[in-house]
Amino acid sequence: MERMMYTLTLLSMVLSGVGAVEVRIPKRVYEFARGDNITIPCTFKPKGPPKYVIISWSVEAAVVGAKEINIVTYYSAEKTTDIKALYEGRLSLDVDVPAGKANLKLSNIKLEDNKLFECRLQIPSDDEGTPAATTRLVVLVAPSTPVCKMQGKAEYGKNVNLTCLSEEGSPTPTYTWQSQDVRNMPRARDPRTTDKGGILSLYNISKDTSGYFVCTSRNKIRSATCNITLTVMPPSMNIGSTAGIIGGVVALLIVLIIVIYCCCCRKKKKDEEYAMGVREEEYSDKEPARNGDGRRPDGHEDPQGYDDSSVRRSPVERNDRNEERSERDYDRRKDNEDGHSDYNDRRSDYDDRRSDYDDRRDRPSDRNERYDDDDDRRDRRSDVDDRYDDRRDRRSDVDDRYDEPYDDRDRPPVPANKPTRRHNDE
Repeated sequence: MERMMYTLTLLSMVLSGVGAVEVRIPKRVYEFARGDNITIPCTFKPKGPPKYVIISWSVEAAVVGAKEINIVTYYSAEKTTDIKALYEGRLSLDVDVPAGKANLKLSNIKLEDNKLFECRLQIPSDDEGTPAATTRLVVLVAPSTPVCKMQGKAEYGKNVNLTCLSEEGSPTPTYTWQSQDVRNMPRARDPRTTDKGGILSLYNISKDTSGYFVCTSRNKIRSATCNITLTVMPPSMNIGSTAGIIGGVVALLIVLIIVIYCCCCRKKKKDEEYAMGVREEEYSDKEPARNGDGRRPDGHEDPQGYDDSSVRRSPVERNDRNEERSERDYDRRKDNEDGHSDYNDRRSDYDDRRSDYDDRRDRPSDRNERYDDDDDRRDRRSDVDDRYDDRRDRRSDVDDRYDEPYDDRDRPPVPANKPTRRHNDE
């Protein structure tokens, strides 16, 4: 009895296995180059001719542990295909239910398509067997040109790291370093040097460490290289520090030159202002020339001391000359009146003194006309009384002095036909 029961159970299991659903993908991994148009095959065998079938393809989530993302679904009853927006335009499904085919077609594959894909078959009231199969799509991308950098200071006794990294590459590229000396000759690697993940670590570097380092980034598509030159120097000869010191000294010299130039310009300006003030003061303090001192009849100074006593002018001529001189003085005062008020005041006093002097000269003009014939007698006498101012000496410095009275004994005889002159004090 027990033997019979065991035989029935075994028979039931065999019959159920024969009628179960089976979904298959021929390869576990498919490799294609980026930009290719590919097809991932999927076949299935239902237990019997199905009336309604749902076929779907999904990809693994970007986050580990998250739910798979359904990208396309086919409904046999309606014969419709629902494609997600992310794959619109470059994904299609080749389905033949009687033949048991549900191939996925993907065009212009990208590096982002490097994922795990799953093909699943759903039949109502038939979920036994293997309803799904998976495969991995590997998008092959050649390594991009790597970037070589140095971390640390290239000085004696320091430790530095040389890094090498390609931005993209699928499968993930591997990195190898090779070294050459300053003469471009290959050399053996220092035993203390380590190379891991594209990072070459150099310890206790010295002058012999200087040279050329070449990094190669490689995967099954192709390879790419980059290089870096390492120059190890003593700390005292650091280029950055030396350049900083030189720049600071140059900046200090420039500032010093600017300060010296400004000081010189300021001192020169003060000297010019001082010299201008001295000249104006000398001009304003100069004593006015007395009557006949070093003046020509045209009003210009004569270095030989021109005596205008021999020039006889009428009061009208002298007044015209005084008016011309006053106009010239007024013009000079007009030019300097903005910045030289003190000079104008002194000049005004000087004009007043000259006017008083001209008035005194005008009073004896009548007597000068009456005694024009006495020139010889005035030349022989050096001292004359202020009442006889019409007889001037040739010397210019006696115009403002008046001589003593005549001595009656020295007078020449008076002609008989001319009345005797009387003194003013008689």
